[in-house]
Amino acid sequence: MLIGILPWLLIFVIFYVLLIRPQQRRAKEHQAELASVKKGDEVITGGGIRGRVTKVSDDEAEVEIANGVKVRVVKTTLTQVLGPTGKPANDQGR
Repeated sequence: MLIGILPWLLIFVIFYVLLIRPQQRRAKEHQAELASVKKGDEVITGGGIRGRVTKVSDDEAEVEIANGVKVRVVKTTLTQVLGPTGKPANDQGR
């Protein structure tokens, strides 16, 4: 009976080490990144909109996507925090 269970146990251990544990680590890092969002950070939303954070609350952030154009987004929809930048939100590469 042990010989029949051993391959399944081995498969589970391999899946855990190669798939589950790295995904949990990435999710934890993403949550920490969202918790540390502050005013002035450049972010990318889930829809691909890039802008600069102008105001942060517990679960929302106000993002300026162009001069004078600000949108409120739920922080969990932010996919990437790029950090603070010195250039205006609408001068991407110009």
